Amino acid sequence: MSNLGMESSNPPHQQVEKSERDRKIDEWLPINADRNAKWWYSAFHNVTAMVGAGVLGLPFAMSQLGWGAGVTILILSWIITLYTLWQMVEMHEMVPGKRFDRYHELGQYAFGEKLGLYIVVPQQIVVEVGVNIVYMVTGGKSLQKFHDTVCPDCKKIKLSFFIMIFASAHFVLSHLPSFNSISGISLVAAVMSFCYSTVAWGASAAKGVKENVQYTSTSTSTAGSVFDFFNALGTVAFAYAGHNVVLEIQASIPSTPEKPSKVPMWRGCIVAYIIVALCYFPVAIIGYWMFGNAVEDNVLISLEKPAWLIAMANFFVVLHVIGSYQIFAMPVFDMIESVLVKKMNFEPSRILRFVVRNVYVAFTMIVAITIPFFGGLLGFFGGFAFAPTTYFLPCIMWLSVYKPKKFGLSWWANWICIVLGLCIMILSPIGALRSIILEAHTYKFFS
Repeated sequence: MSNLGMESSNPPHQQVEKSERDRKIDEWLPINADRNAKWWYSAFHNVTAMVGAGVLGLPFAMSQLGWGAGVTILILSWIITLYTLWQMVEMHEMVPGKRFDRYHELGQYAFGEKLGLYIVVPQQIVVEVGVNIVYMVTGGKSLQKFHDTVCPDCKKIKLSFFIMIFASAHFVLSHLPSFNSISGISLVAAVMSFCYSTVAWGASAAKGVKENVQYTSTSTSTAGSVFDFFNALGTVAFAYAGHNVVLEIQASIPSTPEKPSKVPMWRGCIVAYIIVALCYFPVAIIGYWMFGNAVEDNVLISLEKPAWLIAMANFFVVLHVIGSYQIFAMPVFDMIESVLVKKMNFEPSRILRFVVRNVYVAFTMIVAITIPFFGGLLGFFGGFAFAPTTYFLPCIMWLSVYKPKKFGLSWWANWICIVLGLCIMILSPIGALRSIILEAHTYKFFS
């Protein structure tokens, strides 16, 4: 009884103190820090998140899929992921007076407090940390290609050192506090993605169709062709990864009952998706048309000449990947910092942020140096994480929350997305696992 008495005598004071601390924490965390973004922030953040250097692998994916399946899957992926993106933008404020600023908060509302966390957080972490590691490798490889193209007679430098040079930029940029503070970097990255995509298809078209070009499968066996097809499904699916940060981007836009954030956010998403189409479709189709099944897994390598143009395109890739790394790292910083200050009761401070973010950048750098064929591993893990978070998790949440009429248009649309997403999730890791096994034969640590 005395305990109960003590509790009832001071809860108002405790509540005020708690809410004051919570308010300070919310203002400090990177996702909620400032809500003054405009619709065009949404456009270039989404382009930066979506158009990864993976666009350069689309012609190779087309060579594994063939014309009919390749074009169909490209168009289907564009339509499905635009639909699921719209669902997430709509669900951001479906509860009056509340905003789901993070993917896992939406998951918790749809599936329950604990189950929502267990379903969403592991997948989101695999995607975001995985993408960051791949971008470390991509940034390092593009820097190396730039160096070797500009100075072919210079002494060759190991890839590990180029990954370290690329990482050094992030040891500085990672200390920008919030999404809005990286908007300048994100804008540059979005412009660069459009530039190197244009160079990739423009230079391919200028080179003309290769002599004796062939559009048949390169694999000598039926099994090989099937595995290549599975791997290509993954390559196309991974080209649409922006859903993992879409709620966090929307969280930076102001919202009132009269002017909800979904209006400017959706306007930005439409512009972003038009730019995505202008980047993806010409690169995939023209790259495959010109080189056929002889295209490299990075179309810029197939081009080789003119040297200045290839060097410039690789430099654009480096600038773009710097921005993309930051976009995907911000939600990870938010998760780690939230756990430290809310669960472990650390004080929100610059020192805490300095340590957390430097350790994270160092971790992604070391993994990238250790396993520079991480693209295959990402295909394997990403098949489990990219496809759900992009293709069908939003649909399952939509069915769970809105409960559309059985066999109605919305019901069918969601179930078709779920089935297609499940196929990609199951099949693409099988193809990726085979590619890892093939690459592992010639692999040396810290190469």
